[in-house]
Amino acid sequence: MANLWTSDSAKEWQAALDAYESVIDAQGVKPLPELDRWYRDELPAAIAGRGTPHVTHDELVRTTEWKMARGIWRARNLALVRGNSPEKVERTSTAALAAIPDPKLPIARLAELAGVGPATASAVAAAAAPEVYPFFDELVAAQVPGLGEVAFTPAFYAKYADALRQRASRLGRGWTPVKVEQALWAHVGGKKGTRGR
Repeated sequence: MANLWTSDSAKEWQAALDAYESVIDAQGVKPLPELDRWYRDELPAAIAGRGTPHVTHDELVRTTEWKMARGIWRARNLALVRGNSPEKVERTSTAALAAIPDPKLPIARLAELAGVGPATASAVAAAAAPEVYPFFDELVAAQVPGLGEVAFTPAFYAKYADALRQRASRLGRGWTPVKVEQALWAHVGGKKGTRGR
């Protein structure tokens, strides 16, 4: 399979993005299609609709479940996320999202919550500001030349996010780092598509 990253064909990129939902369905993870629709359609609207953007405890838990259903399930991390108090989630996410569009601060602040690393933090930031922050997915990061070995650190995320922002800019109108991430993830068939390779 050709590396989509090296293609400058808007048609190829759009085809990959258009396949995203069917690739989600093909993962065979029962809660994933419903969680993904919630994450892409309802969560951004909920965050944007608040006077002070933030996520609730329930939203953080569901975002973590979405991330794990799309990737690797880590029960201990989910338990840690659930263990955060609703007040702390609201306070921390308010401070984090107030720092948009800083490339690093929202991720660092969200990662102060128990069980939240750069990937989960990026999922929240991407829902709040898809034009700035892509979701941090290792299958996607592995397709981006020059990033080196994938490391779930704030420094690696900053390089990854910058590369996806630049790619979105090159693709032009309507493209965001989030759409670039989704196209790249769908292009390799999600986690199911990588098995046996």
